[in-house]
Amino acid sequence: MRTPRVTIAVFCLYLLAAAFGEVAWRVARARDETPEYNRVRLEWRYLPPLSRVEEPVAADAGVTAAADARPKTRFFLLGTDNLGRSVALRLVQGARIAIQVGLLSALLAVPFGTALGLVSGYFGGAIDACVLWLCAIVAAIPAPLLILAVSLVAGKGLLGVYVGIGVTTWVGVCRTVRSETAKHRDRAYVLAARATGCPSWRILLKHILPNVGHLVIVAFSLRFPAAVGTEVFMSFLGLGAQDEPSWGVMIGNARVRLWQGAWWEGVFTTLAVFGLVLAANRLGDWLRDRLDPAAA
Repeated sequence: MRTPRVTIAVFCLYLLAAAFGEVAWRVARARDETPEYNRVRLEWRYLPPLSRVEEPVAADAGVTAAADARPKTRFFLLGTDNLGRSVALRLVQGARIAIQVGLLSALLAVPFGTALGLVSGYFGGAIDACVLWLCAIVAAIPAPLLILAVSLVAGKGLLGVYVGIGVTTWVGVCRTVRSETAKHRDRAYVLAARATGCPSWRILLKHILPNVGHLVIVAFSLRFPAAVGTEVFMSFLGLGAQDEPSWGVMIGNARVRLWQGAWWEGVFTTLAVFGLVLAANRLGDWLRDRLDPAAA
């Protein structure tokens, strides 16, 4: 499969937007001031895309000339919302939250599922039965309800979303790694390692894990867009980010403004979610084709 250069470029653009949003968020937090993307200006509410306004700047105490108090021109590329906040700046912050949730949730789910899958597939017996029982229990519970329960225990906000998505999306990874580990445990290189007295943990980490590592990489690339979509859904329901401009929060706010003709916030936010999930899924498919011999 040909390298998706356009897809990689789009994904890198989202990463740059997230990095810019992280810097802006940290600067505002260090200064203990309201971030620009959360600053309310009711006189600028519902400005359409490509709007230009002038913000009067008060003259300093030592300045008497009126010419020194020139108005400051503001340009809103994607318009403003119902509170006069820039949609473009809030989209950038939404990219920061989405990528954070995708990465951290995948970093929770993939290593946990990989560890259980390795242990279950290698040892078998009672351990395998216990792991399969746990997988069946988690898979039997609807994912939104389980994420909701975990979020309520961990508390509202992004922490609950990280933990909730992480502890509910490891089952697929565990089952895949388990089945592949079961194939490798009776192969010659594993039997030779056992004959030399190599401990089980060393066989798992040094011999089997490198041979199933491509599955782990592919699983991580596929868990990322799934976590992003789940975070948007949970924030739309009010269980995600509370005081931050998550894409789910923005879509929820824009939904009730459509009847007033303010279409831009909902449309641009939906396009941003679509672009990130599509780029991440295409990268995941490309990695699967390159790394997984069974998919080649």
